[in-house]
Amino acid sequence: MTQTTGTGKPAEHELSITRTFAAPVPLVFRIWQEREHMIRWLGPKDFTCTSLELDFRPGGAWRACIVSDAYGESWMGGRYREIVKDSRIVYTFAWEDGRDQPGVETLVTVTFEAVGGKTVQTFHQAPFLHVEARDSHIGGWNQSFDRERDYAERLAREVRS
Repeated sequence: MTQTTGTGKPAEHELSITRTFAAPVPLVFRIWQEREHMIRWLGPKDFTCTSLELDFRPGGAWRACIVSDAYGESWMGGRYREIVKDSRIVYTFAWEDGRDQPGVETLVTVTFEAVGGKTVQTFHQAPFLHVEARDSHIGGWNQSFDRERDYAERLAREVRS
């Protein structure tokens, strides 16, 4: 899902994805906060996260490598700008090889809201220099969030059992 302008047309420089998880907010937030959890879901289908470093605090750096047979290694990283426990994470994102947007970092904001015992997670990423760069992220993030949902909901079921 992409962000829309007041005219209802997609904003070419923004990406927004909202997902609902059958898991409580503290659990969903924690799987973004802790390496041992995030490494299990970060990356699209058919990718494996082989390296993940998180200094989860404002000003702290993060760096990850996702790998697939079709694409090889893809390194990414950035810095955390803002963290509000169980509510909001703001961080920078850039591919280390400069693909899509050489020299340009995007800013990612992830919010978490409790609704009816579930978590509504909203992901926003901007700016993208062109619509092709934005669109190249849509499938990857959606597949990653599919993996996140499956992982979070499995953990939630284990806690309830």
